[in-house]
Amino acid sequence: MDIVVIGIGQSLRGDDGAGLAAVRRWQEAFPATARRVRVETAELPGLGLLDLLAGARAAVLVDAVRADSLAPGAVLRLDPEEAAAFAPGAGSAHGWGAAETLALGRALDPSLAACRIRLIGVVGADFATGAGLSPQVRAALEAAAAAIEEEVGRLLSP
Repeated sequence: MDIVVIGIGQSLRGDDGAGLAAVRRWQEAFPATARRVRVETAELPGLGLLDLLAGARAAVLVDAVRADSLAPGAVLRLDPEEAAAFAPGAGSAHGWGAAETLALGRALDPSLAACRIRLIGVVGADFATGAGLSPQVRAALEAAAAAIEEEVGRLLSP
């Protein structure tokens, strides 16, 4: 399949698991759409994210973000360039984030530039090791799933 949805995060670091949980919720809520695309989850993708994007003409990446200016649980829709504009350390809850990886990937492999990428970020509050999702992020999973469905729907449209 040439469209991929990738949930990114660490399930054992509190709200960092938001991307994983949002993609699982989307698959439960919209199974017919989910069957039409490739779905991946990545606990610590790093540069492995580029392998997950191989062969895709479009991708929706779902990840937790840190953004002190936004309320926890806010759902953001971003282009890779917009995600890179977050303050240092804010673009991803786990360091080497999607924006940095995509920038490097496009520099090393110009064919990746042809892949249309959208990022859905869920603003997290608690990234402590061993913590579960915060109540705000749990409450945002429906909105995140709806955002994934809308983005995938756009990509599937002729």
